[in-house]
Amino acid sequence: MGRDRFPVDPRRASVLGEIHARPFPLLSLPRAIVTIAFMTEDGGERDREVLAELSRRQGVPPPALDARTHGFVFGQGRLRWERHTEFSTYSWDGPAPERFGQPVTGHPFGAEFEAPGPMMAGVHIEIRQKSASDEAALKSFDRSSYCCSNMDGGLAMAATDFRQDADGLTRMLVLSDGLTPARAGALAMRLVDLEVYRTLALLGLPLAHDVGPAIEVLEGQLVKITDEMKGGSEDSRALLQELTLAAAEVEATAARVLYRFGASRAYDDIVRERLAAVGEQTVPGSESWSAFLQRRMAPAMRTCLSVDRRLAVLSEKLSRAANLLRTRIDVELEHQNRDLLSSMDRRARLQLRLQQTVEGLSVAAIGYYVVGLFGYVAKALEKEGFPVSATMLTAGFVPVALLGVWTVVRRIRRSHTD
Repeated sequence: MGRDRFPVDPRRASVLGEIHARPFPLLSLPRAIVTIAFMTEDGGERDREVLAELSRRQGVPPPALDARTHGFVFGQGRLRWERHTEFSTYSWDGPAPERFGQPVTGHPFGAEFEAPGPMMAGVHIEIRQKSASDEAALKSFDRSSYCCSNMDGGLAMAATDFRQDADGLTRMLVLSDGLTPARAGALAMRLVDLEVYRTLALLGLPLAHDVGPAIEVLEGQLVKITDEMKGGSEDSRALLQELTLAAAEVEATAARVLYRFGASRAYDDIVRERLAAVGEQTVPGSESWSAFLQRRMAPAMRTCLSVDRRLAVLSEKLSRAANLLRTRIDVELEHQNRDLLSSMDRRARLQLRLQQTVEGLSVAAIGYYVVGLFGYVAKALEKEGFPVSATMLTAGFVPVALLGVWTVVRRIRRSHTD
């Protein structure tokens, strides 16, 4: 089948390329790896400028704007750049110094290197063939935080104290007992990831400590408001305003910690995955990497989780309290509406009585006016010789006039009612 036979989804190349985005380097021993992670707080703009300038100095075309990885030869080694969500890593592997602990030379992170952002993590790994002299170098680690484990099915021993050297890099020593170049590269990258991601995972802890007191104040405010509600406070609208302000502050705090706590959980999961991938085996008399990291990281992760849960519970309780308070206000409004309707009903009855009184008076007044007009007619008839006097005619016309006026007013009222 030809390549051009089917239409290709534009996302296919990116998806297929992701599988090969981070190949393990092939490391011939002894080898040194220096990796530094920088935060990209400006969206990576400064990072791309630094990488482009570094590439041009080595006679290499800079990467495309949407590239996530880039690599080229630098000195006697190779530099590899990777862009991540909120940080980028510069990793160089080259010849190891004669003895562990000596400065590594030939890497690009000298005086001429311009950092693309704040440095977050740095790793200095040396992978050497197992020998008596290199085993003696294990004694250079700080014994208070010394970790040593057999890895990759016993083909290597990895040691560190998670302390930083004069350059701010965490030192690690790997002693090979049969690692192939491919397996050495895979182990080195996993150990680098352990240091980088465990550092990033702990970024949520300072934020948890920062928002903890504010959450405690909000919890106390919720208790105060609910106690006033239970005590039957009459100022429900003021309590509702306090609840609304407290809920808004909780939501603002939750939005502030949402990304950081989520990222910390994701980074912690990556650390666990890398620990599982290195095939760690305990060395008698030494603390393992997983035991050390679990002991140091688990409390921090639990603190972040606790703060996250407190925020979620506080938001839910504030919402419930606000709903209860709104219900109370609605009931109060219903009582006020009921009293208002009763008052309006009383006014309507009074108005009806007044209207009936006015109608009676208006019938009498209109009737009097009609009878007066008829009196002129009666007087005229009397002058013309009508046998009945004007007074008798007028008197006889009074009931007729009142009945007629009353009938007309009644019809008008009925038409208005309809």
